[in-house]
Amino acid sequence: MSTQSRLAFFLPNLDGGGAQRVVLNLIKGIAAHGYQVDLVLAQAKGPYLAQVPEAVRLIDLNASRSLYSLWPLVHYLKRARPEALLSAMHVNLVALWARRIAGGSTRIVVSEHNVLSYASQHALTWRGRFLPHLTRFYRWADEVVAVSEGAGDHVAGIVGMPRQRIQVIYNPVVGPELQQKLQSPLAHPWFQPDQPPVLIAAGRLAAEKDFSTLIHAFAQVRQTRSARLMILGEGEERAGLEAQIRQLGLEKDVSLPGFVDNPYAYMSRAALFVLSSKSEALPTVLIEALYCGLPLVSTDCPGGAREILDHGRYGQLVPVGDRIALAQAILVGLAGPSLCLSQDAWHLFDMEVVVSQYLRVLLGRQECLQ
Repeated sequence: MSTQSRLAFFLPNLDGGGAQRVVLNLIKGIAAHGYQVDLVLAQAKGPYLAQVPEAVRLIDLNASRSLYSLWPLVHYLKRARPEALLSAMHVNLVALWARRIAGGSTRIVVSEHNVLSYASQHALTWRGRFLPHLTRFYRWADEVVAVSEGAGDHVAGIVGMPRQRIQVIYNPVVGPELQQKLQSPLAHPWFQPDQPPVLIAAGRLAAEKDFSTLIHAFAQVRQTRSARLMILGEGEERAGLEAQIRQLGLEKDVSLPGFVDNPYAYMSRAALFVLSSKSEALPTVLIEALYCGLPLVSTDCPGGAREILDHGRYGQLVPVGDRIALAQAILVGLAGPSLCLSQDAWHLFDMEVVVSQYLRVLLGRQECLQ
């Protein structure tokens, strides 16, 4: 292992999204092995800022919009000359353009955390609909990483790249920090003894998560048995979901507590985890719930949910948007036992395994972790 290699990671911000959490976990794992790490942000904002390790150098490009970070990133690449830079989310194109302008030998690795075909079809703005067409610039990258086989297939189709050029590396989820946070105390009254079972869902309150279908399904569950539903996360759909909860008379049984620093304390005490998404490249929360040993119910959405659950071996898969099937699966999950899994179920999501794979891609060579 070299202590001289400087590796950079480029994100738009540290808002409370899944991709940001994944990259932050990866950064922590790589920095722990002695690499010099720069976290470059188009704008240094978001709730995850407090979780950046002290050993990581934070670079704020102070751009009001991601596109405006192009020239600041060019100057950073010329000045810092990292051996490699990994980008994620909608700044992938900025990273590729900046390296082309800056020149130099920095390797650029773009990582795709979305199912691009779904993202373009359901985008609300012309920019969102047009962005996937620009992903043909991914051909400029030294490496392209997708976070699941399903996401990799979609990237290859849209970018027009040979599938073998796209590396699949699962997200770094399971590590000492997760184990520690699972055991953190939780004083919420819903998790006290003799309370009804709590269903947990988590993610940005956005249309693609389809929490509306989940709430409708939960209303059907409540007609059969006592239970509660807690959806962790924040987003633009909050007002609509709250109105739906009131309309269905579920105010006492459905909670939207917003963003929480430690969702694992809730997950480890829940009776069931539900993923209701329309599309997920690789839902990290589903891996975390799997590690917790929770009964799992997930939509069989485009992306990696089926891969995580090993085609239904580790949890129930239901059609996207089917509230009746979702309600029935929840009832079955609540009546069944918790999972008792071997390490094989989450080995590919282990921090050390994933860090080793990313270092090989970033540095273009095999690294021995110590």
